[in-house]
Amino acid sequence: MATPPAANRKNVLEHLAELKVPPSEISTVICTHFDVDHCGFHEHFPQADFVVQREHYELARSGHPRFASARGHWDHPALRYRLVEGDLELYPGITLLKTSGHVPGHQSVLLSLPRSGAVLLAIDAVAMQRSFTPDRKATPIDDNEEQLRASTQKLLDIVNRQNVRLAVFHHDGEQWAALKKAPEYYE
Repeated sequence: MATPPAANRKNVLEHLAELKVPPSEISTVICTHFDVDHCGFHEHFPQADFVVQREHYELARSGHPRFASARGHWDHPALRYRLVEGDLELYPGITLLKTSGHVPGHQSVLLSLPRSGAVLLAIDAVAMQRSFTPDRKATPIDDNEEQLRASTQKLLDIVNRQNVRLAVFHHDGEQWAALKKAPEYYE
């Protein structure tokens, strides 16, 4: 996995500060899953509603060891969770897609932007662009290869059906280098 250049290794709080947006102005946070690299700053957004798949939340709350190291971030008593089940249009132009396989109850996000068109945030359902194939194999950090393949096929179908113009893969450093970074944005 390629690592982003040092200039791009900012956390969410640093990015928001650069944009002059205080965490208190964030009203909704989409939780894709509770791996530490995806939930490490939840406690900084106590005013927000956190949207997560019920299956994932209940698994993490049950004490699953995979999510224990980050529990202090996502299981903070001040946080409010909205539990959802399956695919859901959260807001106009923002659709949550249940994409289990990496972990149970993982979710990806499909955006419908006025100028850029459909943008898929695969997150860790498909972490690397080269893995975006129907016959992909699970890695040691993936939970269930059968679900992973089904979720990958689901996303491939959405890309074709929705004419997705950009799919973003969370751990693809090579792709990261080519993406717009704040203050630039996709419209």
